Amino acid sequence: MIDFEALGEAVKSHGRVARVVIADSKGSTPRERGASMLVWEEGTDGSIGGGRLEYQAVARAVELLGSRSAPDVRRQPLGPGLGQCCGGSLTLVTEIWDEPLWLEASTVASGSDSGISARRITGSTEMPGRVVKRIAALASDGEIKPAVELMDGWLLEPARTRRLPVFIYGAGHVGTALARILDPLPDVQVTVTDIRTRPACGSPGDLRLSLGRRPGEVMAGTPPDAAHFIMTHDHELDLELCHLVLDRSFFYAGLIGSETKWTRFRRRLMSLGRSEADIDRIECPIGVTGLGKHPQAIAIGTAARLMNGCKTPFGSVAAT
Repeated sequence: MIDFEALGEAVKSHGRVARVVIADSKGSTPRERGASMLVWEEGTDGSIGGGRLEYQAVARAVELLGSRSAPDVRRQPLGPGLGQCCGGSLTLVTEIWDEPLWLEASTVASGSDSGISARRITGSTEMPGRVVKRIAALASDGEIKPAVELMDGWLLEPARTRRLPVFIYGAGHVGTALARILDPLPDVQVTVTDIRTRPACGSPGDLRLSLGRRPGEVMAGTPPDAAHFIMTHDHELDLELCHLVLDRSFFYAGLIGSETKWTRFRRRLMSLGRSEADIDRIECPIGVTGLGKHPQAIAIGTAARLMNGCKTPFGSVAAT
């Protein structure tokens, strides 16, 4: 899946940027088909698997940046010749992007009903009929879109239109640890909000922040498919947010706390008119309890629960 937003930011920051994507994979490989990375003269972002494979791919991308703009297709066995023993093979496609090319491709993809970005890599400049039919099939039959396909010299990739919105209420130790784990993931967009203007954990770095506002005000503006993590410094504020989130549709809602805290919250929410079925839409405790109570341990387990839910959606996604 191609993320035109991230690609555009890289192009604006670094000028010409190479994008390396795994267009095909066979056998045992370190990353899946569709994994990609961006390369510019002074750095990289993303990964296609690390090790010597990635080292050589980056070197090739830098060479292309300095010489020509035509896409490059390279089949790479992952055997002794590369100094790796995965045993499989990959097909890598490297494209060179500048601002005009990015603007044209992103505009075409955003206006496509199929949600597919189709780009010529080799071969005919006119889109082959088989490629046209494949795009039409993906648009019409609800088929799960592949990560990437290289067909008749054309590269087909779903264009990322949006990320899962994740809202973390409470910029304390656990909230910030969770944000730092989730924020680098390409499928989510994290916002951390706190009523305090100076969170206890210090500066959360370059995270998306909304400080000094009541979390309920932030929640009121969230989309219906957002994930909500309620973990403020104040139990009364946590309860208020639990009550408010149950008025909304959401992808996921979790409350940090013990079984004892959740028992008390359940009683208080029922006294506010909430049914047991409605209250069950909130998960508490969150994470994986066996990992321990260190903030990073809680954050790791909580992130794992969310990412597993992204693949197998949680059942409580709509207000009743």
